[in-house]
Amino acid sequence: MKSTLLKNTLSIIFLSIVYIFTTQAQVGGWNPELETDAANALSKMIEKTPKLTSFKEKAYGYAVFPKVTKAGLGIGGAAGSGIVYKNKAVVGSSKLKQASIGLQAGGQQYSEVIFFENKTSFENFTKGKLKFDAQASAVAITEGASVDVAYQNGVAVFTQTLGGLM
Repeated sequence: MKSTLLKNTLSIIFLSIVYIFTTQAQVGGWNPELETDAANALSKMIEKTPKLTSFKEKAYGYAVFPKVTKAGLGIGGAAGSGIVYKNKAVVGSSKLKQASIGLQAGGQQYSEVIFFENKTSFENFTKGKLKFDAQASAVAITEGASVDVAYQNGVAVFTQTLGGLM
């Protein structure tokens, strides 16, 4: 009886230690799955709206958030993780957080890409100094949509709904 209890206790301790180290490694280290998800999300967005290719080709840099989750009831918020690119190469990762107040109810998931027209807008983003004003808006991508949008303050934002209703 004591032997079984000791084995179970040691097993629980071992699994707890493995879990703690695994979780810390994923939080503190690189997430290759996120990189793959970001590449796939951008490919799907370009597939639906081929004109995005010109933004990708001409942008100084861009950030892709493959899955942003948004929810609200009067007061809302959104969050997601993404990959940052410069010269079409991965240079880091980013977390997106948004808050909103107003008439809203529901939940939604979407992919988002933010293109940076120049070095200044890219550096403002990477240094955490990029703020979207009330006039900034994202262009929703739908099948065959026109992407005749200009950069606003060096930034162009596109989203593609994955599911939900807001």
